Amino acid sequence: MANFTLFRLARFIRSIFVPTASIIAFSCMLTFMFILYQPTPGPGSIQRLGWQSWEVVPAYAGQASVAQGPSGDVEIPSTPATVPEGVDWWNVTTGSEAVDTASLPLDVWDPLMQHDTGLSEIHITDCLIDPFFVPYVAPDICYPPTTKQDDALKGKWVRVERNLKAQLSYKSLNVFYRRTRRHDIPLVTELRILPERETPSPFTSAWKKAAYPISPTGEKRYLWYKTDRAWRDMTEAERRFDIVTEIDVLFGSDDPWYGFEKVGVSAFDGKDKKLPVWLTYRKGVKPPPRAPPLHFSRDGKFKVMQIADLHYSVSVGECRDTAMNPCVGSDNLTSTLLGRMLDAEKPDLVVFTGDQLNGQDTSWDSPSVLAKFAKAVTQLGIPWAAVFGNHDDEDGLSRAEQIKYMKGLPYSLVEAGPKDIHGVGNYVLKVWSADASKTHLLTLYFLDSGAYYSGVWDYFGFQPTEYDYIRQSQIYWFLQESSSIDAIIRPFTPDSGKDLGDIWKRQAPGQVLPSSQRLAKPNALMFFHMPVAESYSAADVDPATGRSLDIGEHDLEAPGSSKRQEGFFHKGILQASESDHRASGQASEVKVVANGHCHLTENCRRVKGVWLCFGGGGSYSGYGKIGFDRRFRIYDISEYGETIRTYKRTEHDEIVDDMILSGRGAPRPYDAAV
Repeated sequence: MANFTLFRLARFIRSIFVPTASIIAFSCMLTFMFILYQPTPGPGSIQRLGWQSWEVVPAYAGQASVAQGPSGDVEIPSTPATVPEGVDWWNVTTGSEAVDTASLPLDVWDPLMQHDTGLSEIHITDCLIDPFFVPYVAPDICYPPTTKQDDALKGKWVRVERNLKAQLSYKSLNVFYRRTRRHDIPLVTELRILPERETPSPFTSAWKKAAYPISPTGEKRYLWYKTDRAWRDMTEAERRFDIVTEIDVLFGSDDPWYGFEKVGVSAFDGKDKKLPVWLTYRKGVKPPPRAPPLHFSRDGKFKVMQIADLHYSVSVGECRDTAMNPCVGSDNLTSTLLGRMLDAEKPDLVVFTGDQLNGQDTSWDSPSVLAKFAKAVTQLGIPWAAVFGNHDDEDGLSRAEQIKYMKGLPYSLVEAGPKDIHGVGNYVLKVWSADASKTHLLTLYFLDSGAYYSGVWDYFGFQPTEYDYIRQSQIYWFLQESSSIDAIIRPFTPDSGKDLGDIWKRQAPGQVLPSSQRLAKPNALMFFHMPVAESYSAADVDPATGRSLDIGEHDLEAPGSSKRQEGFFHKGILQASESDHRASGQASEVKVVANGHCHLTENCRRVKGVWLCFGGGGSYSGYGKIGFDRRFRIYDISEYGETIRTYKRTEHDEIVDDMILSGRGAPRPYDAAV
């Protein structure tokens, strides 16, 4: 009986042992976590040690953008609940989406990242193989020597992914640097490039010389960098303005990327057809200024300037088909012309309609070209948008990579668009009213018409044979975007007479007054590079005059549309009507399609109620014809989006083919069945 009792007791103890032990262990853990454990900041807080630099982070887009809708179209930015009296809603500062610089990776080179973390060491490495082609082997054979201790103290080596020998050989000459968040490591505050036997003046022990020449060829030149103070020894102003936070390389003689400066002496001066090579750097954090929300003026006006086919190169460009003599540095001459046109027109938005880059082996370093193509616009603080042409990615970076750089330029409204449809840069911008209602009054569609859909490979590389076209996925996307736009009461009436002051006294005699109103979507303009086949179809006839609605120069060159189409004009543009009501006459939402591509074609032709317009060549770097002036098309929208007027301004400041496309004074709307 005693044995049986002891056996039952032992079995009972064994059955409760595991649960009891688990409860006691869990209680001890909670006691330690919430009572006994008292964390201390430790040395990391003093040294600003963040998360480990080898962790992977997403690519940085270049600048914080305004709030977006589900498809990437730019929406109204969030504004405070109350706007101070006398202040326009679009001028209210809402606080940008600041980047957390402490979370930026230390071992990734990206000139668009706005680092405030300094550099601790710089090295120049010459390698038999460009690390771009063998990224997994490069760390073993091309990176500077290092130790775990140096990596921990000074940071890991980071390669500036711009080969200084890119135009000379298949070998690579790259700049490497270390980046650190420690407060006790001296940081780089000054850079100089000097000939082999020269030293910085005044010379101190803080100056260090890179062991290998930075010059890709010719005279040997060395990079010197100064590391005289650590973060903890600097004032707040010195931390913001003196620390070198990024290094880049520029090819050619143009200005560097926004926020960067050239080192005083070039790494290579250029010789024969080889371009100069510059080392550039940024000090502190210099984010590009953002464009304000697009909006009409208080008297209901909004102006768009179309710039077509710049064809810029890494070099200063070569003049083509112009009577200008002398004509040297066509890119610079075109930028000067752009500045003059912008001063004359003062547009609210500039749209680049493709072929910003010349391709054809002349824009092999895309960032150097992207840094300058919009310079005339950004210097004036004008918002701008862009689409791609067939030449933009013929050499250099891909479209997806280029658009990251374009988004990082000042006042850019460019968007990459959805990834699940064909092309890069399919997006929507909206233009709002100036009054407190912030009503959507004009829609701007941007599409990627592609480059080439077929070609052959030969000894000289890829030779295109057929132009690309807008695909079915883009048609579906456009129809979806169009269907998501809400109808408004048109013509639009501002929120109150108080908002407009004495505007009603100043109205033009022919201005549309809000008498007969209807419910319809806002008018829309559409921009893409290569035209659809319908741009060469028979034009509508004006019933009032019996004349063909086709105004401007054409037939001076072969058609620029693709031989293959998927019906974008009929299945997309004509299907997106401005209203679902039958009484509206099924007018198309898109009133104007603006194309580039054809430099000697600059007409506007109305086909089934939609105006199909070309911009005409505006650059001395693109092909043209002597006697055919460079020109730029203007879209002058008034009456709060109801009236669309267009004309061209030539290089000689002549206004050509001034006409009204839509609204009061325009030809009778198209009323045939589509």
